Formats: sequence, C-alpha cells, structure tokens
Amino acid sequence: MHRRTALSVSVALLAAAPLLAACSGGTRPGTAAVVGGERITTSALQAQVNDVRAAQNRSEDGGRLIGATAGLERLKLNKMIQTAVLERAADDAGLSVSTKEIEDVRKAQLQQVGGEKALAAAALEQAQLAPDQIDADTRFKLLRDKLFAHYGSQDKALVKLGEAAKELHVEVNPRYGRWDEKQILLGDQQTPWITQKTVAQQAAPAGA
Repeated sequence: MHRRTALSVSVALLAAAPLLAACSGGTRPGTAAVVGGERITTSALQAQVNDVRAAQNRSEDGGRLIGATAGLERLKLNKMIQTAVLERAADDAGLSVSTKEIEDVRKAQLQQVGGEKALAAAALEQAQLAPDQIDADTRFKLLRDKLFAHYGSQDKALVKLGEAAKELHVEVNPRYGRWDEKQILLGDQQTPWITQKTVAQQAAPAGA
C-alpha cells in the first residue's frame, strides 16, 4: 500500500532524528522547509551540518574543507528535501532498497578504498558526508538508480520526480534560498542532484 498521506524517513535514511515534525503548513520559526505538509526543522538541518563540521574539524585538512563548504546548510537542506521527493516517487513506483543492498555497497567501498578510515576521508572530501551519513547517501543513490531503471531513462524518471515534488508542495524558508520546481533543487546548487556521483558510485569496483 502506498504511503501517500505522510512521509516516513528512517534513521537509516538520513541518520538524524527528528527530521520531520508535524506542521499545519507554511514556514515558521524553527522551520527550514515544509514538505508534504510536514516540516524539516532547523534543528534537524543543523544536526546534519554539525556532524559534517565535526568530521571536518577532526581532519588534518579541516581548514581547507571547511573553507570550501561555506554553503553547507543549503547543500544539506537540498538533499533532505530531495530525499523526501525521491521517497514519494519511489513509493509510487513500488520501489525500495534493502539493508542488504546497502551493506553490499559498503563492502565494495571498503575493498576499493582500503578501509573505514579511507572511506570516511573520501566521503568527507568528495561528498561532504560525515561517517554516519554514508549509508543514507548510498541508500539515496540506490533508490535513485532503481527509479531510473524502472522508467527506462533519467528524463522519464525526472518527470515523475517533478510530479512527486508538486504533490508534496515544497515550501522553503527564504533564509535558505528558493526551491526550483523545474530542476527539483534548492537555489543555485552547482550540480543538479539528478546527475551527482557519490562515494557509493566512486568507490564501487568497475562493473559493479
């Protein structure tokens, strides 16, 4: 049965709780965005940002990493909104990702890069991910790729994602920018999420 009246975001999905809180509609103090009538709180967003900043501060190259990610809040909010949109589109298509699939990708990543420390460093450098955000990112990309395969092309999947986004009536606190309905992204992100590569793809062995 489709979950069409509420979003359900698990710990495995975004590794932060509570991410969404009930909202009667419209942005208000403490709200970063409203998606499907539920709000992404500023505290949930800040938790995502703080995890990355903490990882960057632990890095020997922390100063450069922090300096290169001045727009981290918007980047993370963009991903949180897109995750909700992807969940809706995937649910409409009857698609899901299992824990085993995520674990299999992690095994491939660890073999490719040479262990947990190297994987964490690559995720932080390449995708602005804290260690506890890597599996959520993997799940996102696996689900995205299943959606592409289900509809036969990225263009067709993008249409369905756009429809899902419209159904969810995304509203963003102006502090974080403007939601672009056509591109399905927040503000002036440099790379549309539909084509982004992540550590899951970069670290996977060729042909995986």
